[in-house]
Amino acid sequence: MPSRRSGNSVFSAAFARTAKGWNGAEVDLGDVELVDDLSDAVQEHLALDGDELTLLCVEVEDEWFAIVRYQDAEEPRAFLSDAQAGHTDDLGALFGELAGVAPDTDTPEMGVRPAGDFELLTDLGVSPEELIELSMEEGALPADTLSVIAERLGFADELDRLR
Repeated sequence: MPSRRSGNSVFSAAFARTAKGWNGAEVDLGDVELVDDLSDAVQEHLALDGDELTLLCVEVEDEWFAIVRYQDAEEPRAFLSDAQAGHTDDLGALFGELAGVAPDTDTPEMGVRPAGDFELLTDLGVSPEELIELSMEEGALPADTLSVIAERLGFADELDRLR
């Protein structure tokens, strides 16, 4: 199956919470084709042992962002800022699948609709309401929104270092 890779600029980085704070690394998603490939890419780039709380943050230019939470042996939890991302490219479809968005090409575009696990950052200090509000803020770019979230969670310096 030929891939529809995004023509937009993609930035992806993973951040692991350690006893000393957050540690981050840029993650190359160029070879990712399956949901399991995301986890493998995160593990590889951060050299994790599997017990750390890890967040994969992905931003696609002016279009959308995604956050995937990995912790222990639990299934990954994902938030996608716009459920329509799956209509744009394979990467968006992959994150849509992880966020539980059913592929539906017949639905007309309805504007920005966040999808996925709205509570994945609640225990870290970002409520579901705040996450939704941040992702739907008019005029805010995905990079800006991820910067605000990173600031709230304490890894803004790591995010800025990787950009």
